[in-house]
Amino acid sequence: MNKFEFWSPTKVIFGADTVKATGKEVKEFGGTNVLVFYGSGSAVKSGVLDMVTKSLEAEGIKYSCVGGVQINPLAEFAQKAIDDHKDKGIDFVLGVGGGSVIDTAKAVAFGLANPDVPLWDFFTQKVEVKKGLPVGTVLTIAAAGSETSMSSVLTNQATGIKRGLNTFFNRPKFAIMDPVLTYTLPDRHTACGVVDILMHTLDRYFGRDTNNAVTDELAEALMRVILENGKIVMEKPRDYKARAELMWAGSLSHNGLMGLGQVPDMSAHQLGHVLSSEYDMPHGESLSIMWPAWAKYVYKDDIPRFAKYARTVWGVTNTDDEAAALEGIEATTEYFRKITMPVTMSEALGDECKDDAEVLADYCTFHKTRTIGSLRVLDFDAIKEIYQSAF
Repeated sequence: MNKFEFWSPTKVIFGADTVKATGKEVKEFGGTNVLVFYGSGSAVKSGVLDMVTKSLEAEGIKYSCVGGVQINPLAEFAQKAIDDHKDKGIDFVLGVGGGSVIDTAKAVAFGLANPDVPLWDFFTQKVEVKKGLPVGTVLTIAAAGSETSMSSVLTNQATGIKRGLNTFFNRPKFAIMDPVLTYTLPDRHTACGVVDILMHTLDRYFGRDTNNAVTDELAEALMRVILENGKIVMEKPRDYKARAELMWAGSLSHNGLMGLGQVPDMSAHQLGHVLSSEYDMPHGESLSIMWPAWAKYVYKDDIPRFAKYARTVWGVTNTDDEAAALEGIEATTEYFRKITMPVTMSEALGDECKDDAEVLADYCTFHKTRTIGSLRVLDFDAIKEIYQSAF
């Protein structure tokens, strides 16, 4: 087990009607003038935004709202919000939505604290984040885990590059987590969320320096819970218990706990980010496409690990390790199909992308300036081959 530091300081307020505590929590963490972000309008239609703003008003907290955050959030959108509000005395940023909204809120929070630095300079690591405004979250979809994580992911529309940034300043002060708010999600959004939650655990499970008993047992149990309750919510969207299990699993999968002591392999996410930015594909769909292609490409680098996953998570009984490993990959792929997620690029995009592998590999390697992966390090040629196999 490698050395590690674990600190997950986000206060979680979990359960039905907890959205009404938003104003109280903002006030507790010093907020007096809040910039509230939300997405395409579902927060308005569902009444969540109204509940949030009334809660702020009840505590005498001033606020401004910015809607229209994209499914694949843009750095340009966040930069404009910073420019428009840098002189407004904002002292707290609140994201009301899913991962896209929360990631935008995080970026704007440290952008407002450093208004003279172009936001993208932080994401390209030209400048280190050394200060930021406090951030709070009201979660409306179980998926990205951004409500308790230290990461934020944005796409630069001008360059087509999607990048993540991990920093302490991305840690939200609190997360309001009300499973009832997810009842009215479209099936597609729910399914995408299930895949994203599972993938955050898989990315850490199939890394380097694995076989840490506590970490493995936690991850395997979490994955079984995700898979079981993912099936339930697709059939019964208003099943509170299943929605609650998934919402809590989403946070645990991405707050750092699942990968302690080992080196994660985020290849599937990095491969998927390119599909999201290039085709404006939902993040979850990009993952359900890229994980099977990646797994089939690298499984021979650690057949016993893939066999362990197949047996402990899927109940595979085959005693031959390689056969079991392949059964586990196939079981995962079939699960994605059963919850109506695409598993090839042609299913999601038709023939639009059949000749794009080289361009996608170029974007994924940041124009041949990086490799990805820890289980197997993937260069441009390997990444291109994986994209080709994903068609």
